[in-house]
Formats: sequence, structure tokens, C-alpha cells
Amino acid sequence: MSERNLSLLLTDIKVSIEKILEYTAGMTFESYEADSKTKDAVERNFEIIGEAASRITDDFKKLHPSVEWRIIKGLPEFYYSRIFWHQ
Repeated sequence: MSERNLSLLLTDIKVSIEKILEYTAGMTFESYEADSKTKDAVERNFEIIGEAASRITDDFKKLHPSVEWRIIKGLPEFYYSRIFWHQ
């Protein structure tokens, strides 16, 4: 993987996190649950984070062992399971 591709993947993760924080700022869980547009936007950004994390090379991940890559990669599934079981 080129440095450019790695940089783009890391940027995708960073931007998606920022968007999730922006979209949900000041919301309670109840207001979030009632806002389907925000839920859709947050879900999409979790998908982007998970996909980007899954494409980062193992070599890079080994250089950054303090990052919970497995958890980050699994965020979309975790999010869906929490929302499904909370209903």
C-alpha cells in the first residue's frame, strides 16, 4: 500500500469520526433514536470507518499496537447489534 493510500484511509477514519461527533453533538439517545437522518448518517460513517480500518495493512497496524484495530474494524457490526438489541 502506498503512503498516499494509507494517508487517505486514515483521513477517512478521522473525517468520519469528526462527522459523527458533529451530527450527534447535544443529542440525547432518545433524540438520536427519533432522528432517522442522523441515524443514517452515523451508520454510514461507522461503515466508512470499518471499511477503512479493514484496508490498513498489518505492517502499519503492528507499528501502532496501542490502537484497537480489531475493535475499529468491527464498529459497524457493534453499532448495528447495539441498536438492534436496544429496541
